[in-house]
This record gives sequence, structure tokens and C-alpha cells, in this order.
Amino acid sequence: MSDVMYVSKEAYENMKEELHRMKTVDRPAASRAIAEAREKGDLKENAEYDAAKEAQGILEAKMKLLESQLAIARIVDASSVDTSKVSILTKVTITNVATKKTVTYQIVGEKEADLKAGKISVGSPIGQGLLGKTKGEIAEVKAPTGLIKFKIEDITV
Repeated sequence: MSDVMYVSKEAYENMKEELHRMKTVDRPAASRAIAEAREKGDLKENAEYDAAKEAQGILEAKMKLLESQLAIARIVDASSVDTSKVSILTKVTITNVATKKTVTYQIVGEKEADLKAGKISVGSPIGQGLLGKTKGEIAEVKAPTGLIKFKIEDITV
């Protein structure tokens, strides 16, 4: 995992809420499931107990991951974003030079990436290729299908 994970204020708050829910709702529920399964007899042949313990282990691992992500998260304020070049939280309108197809993407941290919502990760091939570019510049992106050239049409917040 990288040293810093850039997120919006909204994503940071969602992560904190999810961790709180895991600690206050999901963890007690997992403990109750283990206790109920333990009451059903011999633990050596109790599949319900094994499943409950495994579910608890997965939950604890998720909580640990989320805690580590929160520890390295840095909130990026959209109002302080420089729109003279492509950076995190900017919305970039690009045109594929070969196909002339134009799309707009918002560059976000890995945690917020959602292609259907037009949000691409700063760590994705396209995100990396666009970072630091200015309006009118041609970005060359190394994709699995080969080199793709995009013209930067506009940069906004």
C-alpha cells in the first residue's frame, strides 16, 4: 500500500462511518453468532461454529484494513485544487485522438474509483497518463491494448 491515500472529505467520512458500524454493529453480531454456535455442542464437528469464527476473522481483517487506510488518508479539498493542470479531484474532458470520442472523467483516489460514475483512479493507466497535463496537451496512455493518445479538452473542478 502507498504511503498516502488521497480522498475527498465525503469518502473519508464514509470510511469512518463504515468502521464505526463494523465495531458497534457487526462485531457484536459476530460474537453473538459464535456464542450461539458454541452452545450447540461439540466444537470439533460444529460447522456453524467454524463458519462464525471465519466470518469474525474476515470482519476483523476488514476493520484492520480500513483503520490502516484511515491512518494514511489525506483529505483533498476541491476548493483548493489547481485547474491549470490535471490533478486529483479535477474533472477532465478528453478526446481519443484515434476515435474522436470525447469523455469526461473525474480523477479520484483508489477508494472512490467508479467508472460508471465517471470517476477513475489516480493510479489507473489513464489517470497516471493524464496527471500533470494541461489543457490542449496530448497525453499518451499505455493501455493493455497499446498506446492511446488523448487530447485534454478541458479541466474543471
